[in-house]
Amino acid sequence: MELKEMQNIVDQWIKKYGVRYFNELTNMAQLTEEVGEVARIISRVYGEQSVKKGQELNNLGEELADVLFVLICLANQTGVDLEKEFKKKLEKKTVRDEKRHLSNSKLK
Repeated sequence: MELKEMQNIVDQWIKKYGVRYFNELTNMAQLTEEVGEVARIISRVYGEQSVKKGQELNNLGEELADVLFVLICLANQTGVDLEKEFKKKLEKKTVRDEKRHLSNSKLK
């Protein structure tokens, strides 16, 4: 699925089921909350944190999808074409980092 298609699907979903987009500030807070949920899982599964007794971890894939959904909402309501911007960013990073990581001794 292309990013443009994902943006259209989210927009249609919001209009059909969500009534309207939350405002940008609310969605930014939602994005931060969702990223925090991803961080909680990562720190306990891959990091040094332990799961508290009685605590259940959510599904990482589901939480990453939540981040993506809210990110797409923010892009839609602010007029950002994520597909176009992602392609530009990838090109910029490729030019800038063409040899940077290959010559980084820390990555060997």
